Amino acid sequence: MARGNGRTINVKIPTAKVIKALEDRLTVIKAEYKIQDELEAKYQKSMDKWRKEVIKFAMDNVAKAENLRTNYRGWASTLNVDFDLSVSEKDFPKEPERTYQVMAAHTYKDTVDEIENALRILKLTNDETVSTSTYNSIAQYL
Repeated sequence: MARGNGRTINVKIPTAKVIKALEDRLTVIKAEYKIQDELEAKYQKSMDKWRKEVIKFAMDNVAKAENLRTNYRGWASTLNVDFDLSVSEKDFPKEPERTYQVMAAHTYKDTVDEIENALRILKLTNDETVSTSTYNSIAQYL
């Protein structure tokens, strides 16, 4: 593994440990992907709730508004009102965070294929250790 200063790290990692780590990671990726839609629905529901909290917060504090801007669209009969509020982090509603990784179907398929290919190759070897270059090519999945 090359570093910016020209030094390399040369480590031998037990093949069995690498195989186990890849198998564990593959299990996690497959499990998370199966429930991804459910997790995303929960996240979107919490985002909708947060947006309502933000609207309520803004309406409750509109008297403190600065830099008011309006835009009337006659063709659509809509009015856009935009303003700035100075707020402290403790008073403002906390935005929900995703606690999972969103993975597109093609990314999921490619990742699973890569890990399964690496596992097949590693299981065929008689070497007791994995070289650093081999480890570097699969490290992104661990």
